Amino acid sequence: MATSQDLPAVQAVRRWARRLPPGGGLQVLASVLWIAQAALIAVAVQGMVDGHGLRAAWAPAGGVLVLGLLRAAFEAAGSRRVFEQARTLLGELRGELAASLAARSPLDRARPASGAAASLLAEQADALLAYLTRYQPARWRVQLVPLAILACVLSLSWTAALVLAMAAPLIPLFMAIVGWRAKAASEAQMLEQGGMNAFLLDRLRGLASLRALGAVEATALRLRTSARNLQQRTMAVLRIAFLSSAVLELFAALGVAMVAVYVGFHLLGQLEFGAWRGRMSLGQGLFILLLAPAFFEPLRELSAVWHDRAAGEAALDAITQSAHGAEALPGGASCRTWGQRSPGEAPAIELNELRLSHRGGAPLAAELSLSIAPGEHVALFGPSGCGKTSLLAGIAGLLPVRGGTIEIGGVAMDDGSAARLRERMAWMGQRPHVFAGTVRANVALADPDAPQARVREAIRLAGLERVDQAHPAAALGEGGIGLSGGETVRLALARLVLRAEAADLLLVDEPTAHLDNETAQQVSDALVSIARGKTLIVATHDPRLAARMDRVIHLGENLQPPHRNEEVERALA
Repeated sequence: MATSQDLPAVQAVRRWARRLPPGGGLQVLASVLWIAQAALIAVAVQGMVDGHGLRAAWAPAGGVLVLGLLRAAFEAAGSRRVFEQARTLLGELRGELAASLAARSPLDRARPASGAAASLLAEQADALLAYLTRYQPARWRVQLVPLAILACVLSLSWTAALVLAMAAPLIPLFMAIVGWRAKAASEAQMLEQGGMNAFLLDRLRGLASLRALGAVEATALRLRTSARNLQQRTMAVLRIAFLSSAVLELFAALGVAMVAVYVGFHLLGQLEFGAWRGRMSLGQGLFILLLAPAFFEPLRELSAVWHDRAAGEAALDAITQSAHGAEALPGGASCRTWGQRSPGEAPAIELNELRLSHRGGAPLAAELSLSIAPGEHVALFGPSGCGKTSLLAGIAGLLPVRGGTIEIGGVAMDDGSAARLRERMAWMGQRPHVFAGTVRANVALADPDAPQARVREAIRLAGLERVDQAHPAAALGEGGIGLSGGETVRLALARLVLRAEAADLLLVDEPTAHLDNETAQQVSDALVSIARGKTLIVATHDPRLAARMDRVIHLGENLQPPHRNEEVERALA
């Protein structure tokens, strides 16, 4: 099932951009109060010019002080509320994005790599905070405050208002031209940053191997190159940000200067036109001069946060793109209760005209029908690449069903039942993924609260009790560093043993591949022992293991195995 709609939090961010944000009204009101302060200052000056002395200034001065305190209070309260709302929205977005990534099928070819996903959740999500708390309030101030100031100036002088109205549109026009380039530069910077994160995470996972192969210097050189490229991308974004500021300052300075020149010559009597009621007074001219810089102040603030807009929209596009076209894991959003369930009766498996395929790809097989009896041990036999793993993944609900049905214990697998059906399964992949941590944590992956005695018993049944580096407290590196290939397989077998206590359907993929004869025999013995009383499906090309099953099903070569088996391991554990 592909995701075609934005995440709810992404939709909330887009609504935020269309409406005045909570607390933004207080910030706009704080800016508008300057009009009243400027009027009081002009009244005080005009009163002193008219001969009333300082007495004319006391009352306006008190009003300016009160309005200044109100402006500070409104600005602080509005900023605090906007920040709190943005942090809440960002937390919801991160939670939904993490849930969306976790709910995607581990076989989704478009699933972001770990480094790219970490970049989405960290750096790119953080870019939205400045976009919401700085750019959006500034944008609304630009839309509302200059109009209020222009109306006040127009009430006194149409010429001064005309100068401001002519200068103002040039600023957003040139800033929009600069902004297109800024957005492209921000997208390139975030792409470079995500790539470097993915590269660094991958190399950290394999640090021991890099040291063993003497490739540390080569890796450091490539990381240095990536850091230099990121630095160049960042500087390109900063150059564009400074350019937008320069454009604003140029036109703002020209606008204020032209208004000042007009007001000055008008008061001197050199320019008689432009006022509605003859010549303006000194107080009126001063009022216009005080408002002219404030007219451009919201635009100046918008220029300062223009980069936040470019970075925020680029991050929002990246987050939206990561969620679109996703191949959802059936039942991936349901709660899992593994470790709390008692195994029931071994289920029967019914495949009716089943067709499997990756999203957007050709079918991996012709229609397949198959019946497996309760408690039956079945081998899917065939050479590598014939589709055994794909069929197992389909039964586990990890590969989309493009046609036909899968029934487990009489229950059809769909979005509503897939999570519950997976609770009765235990999976062992042919390339089991070992996570960085202790042996105990890796064995008890499906049940972290499993008692120590159960973990030790699972290790014993898997034949690992005599391996020094496989005792429960031993630390393992990412990918199984510290264990041989055969020991890694047996660790996966111990994981299966522990999981099998709550499962009645075992799905095992190539358990003896790449093992020597002795180890393969030990793994086969343990597997048959674990599967007593349970339904077992083994994908194998080992004839000795296949011979120990109740039935062997030969598959052709028209299926393709899925990728990312370590992700399959994570999904089923």
